[in-house]
Amino acid sequence: MVSLIICSRSQTINDALSENIENTVGCAYELIVIDNYENKYSIFEAYNLGIDRSNGEYLCFMHDDIFIHSGGWGNTIQNIFSDDRQIGLIGVAGAKIKTKMPSAWWDCPEEEKVINIIQHFPKKEKENWQFGFKNESTKEVVVIDGVFMAMRKDKNIRFSDEIGGFHNYDLNISLEYIKNGYKLIATNDILIEHFSLGTIDQGWLDSTYKTHNLFKDVLPLSTQKNKSNKKLEVVNAIRFIEKCMEYNKNRQAISIWGTLFSIHPISKYHYRFWKRIIKNKLC
Repeated sequence: MVSLIICSRSQTINDALSENIENTVGCAYELIVIDNYENKYSIFEAYNLGIDRSNGEYLCFMHDDIFIHSGGWGNTIQNIFSDDRQIGLIGVAGAKIKTKMPSAWWDCPEEEKVINIIQHFPKKEKENWQFGFKNESTKEVVVIDGVFMAMRKDKNIRFSDEIGGFHNYDLNISLEYIKNGYKLIATNDILIEHFSLGTIDQGWLDSTYKTHNLFKDVLPLSTQKNKSNKKLEVVNAIRFIEKCMEYNKNRQAISIWGTLFSIHPISKYHYRFWKRIIKNKLC
């Protein structure tokens, strides 16, 4: 059996999603809806509560604003897990590389992304993103997106009690599975339509900084062993520093700058950075 776990922003999920699951899952399942209408739980707490209530061998976490187009996706999940006991986590979007520097999973070159999803936008037409698979139905990745993720239940793996909020739960659980010796894969046999976009805000910055500190001994990661990407580390460091400066998070910005300087000491960026830091402190 597959346990389906949804953290709902309403007291229950809408009928359309409930019917969509019933019509497409194709296997025995239980539906566990965590009522978070009053914002009582962080996403980490809600998902751990779902784990505690689950009876299935496999756990599937999904957003409450999706539509699943693929029939028999529950069987697909079970077959992938059964075929390779080393696989611990399955998603529909992810990346084959993750920097040590704080960043979103998609902050990497296009050729490192593996995605199969229909994505909606507020002010433009939806897009069908499908790339990275070539002729394969699955591809190994090192981090997956949280819109839809299936996990092999392991009593030693839970969502972090230290991060909080509603960001980076997917990065957190990806790194937990890798730390415990599992592989992660993305599949194009399950097509999800997603009706909203994530937000990069102050909460995301705090969560990202904390998550990368907690897993600094696990990162960086790549599906190509011993592959390093200094250029991407520099790009992601500067991107995160600039976002921190935008929200006046000077302490976090200085911390990441220190790591950036250690790997890339010769750069005009350092002078510009400290000029802005000093100006901010004087204002």
